[in-house]
Amino acid sequence: MDPSLLRLEPWTDADLALLRLINTPEMRKHVGGPETEEQVLHRHRRYLDFVPSGIGCMYRIVLAEDGTAVGSVGYAERTWQGEAVYEMGWNVLTPYQGRGIAAAATTAAVAALARLARLPHLHAFPAIDNPASNAVCRKAGFTLLGETDFEFPPGRFTRSNDWRVTLADRPA
Repeated sequence: MDPSLLRLEPWTDADLALLRLINTPEMRKHVGGPETEEQVLHRHRRYLDFVPSGIGCMYRIVLAEDGTAVGSVGYAERTWQGEAVYEMGWNVLTPYQGRGIAAAATTAAVAALARLARLPHLHAFPAIDNPASNAVCRKAGFTLLGETDFEFPPGRFTRSNDWRVTLADRPA
């Protein structure tokens, strides 16, 4: 997809409705299934706090032609194998999947992070049985480091691929 057909807009309180649309069995099948309403509210508050706390940024993905919110993409700091890194994740609502939206939005979010990153590496950890998200990593310029057991959500380990971008290597 042509990236000019999308906009990334910072997450706001109004995006709780989008988060609820993402919280379906189909959308969350690779990340532990749907969350309770309490968990969704907690996630929403975390997303709202990413920028003020300085740990990351969550965006809603918007179609430029009509302003329709079609998903989310974002990153936050975490510790991975003893190193402070950024971790990225994304969701595209089911009716909009298969159009290249996730790859275009992820590429745009990586570029935005590269302009201001304090840490050298960005990782993504899609389940090995999630071909669509692994393809997003490949298309967005991540390098596959190999398989790993990744804990997400807390208490649930999934066999995942560890994809990485070295942010200093990316054009800002």
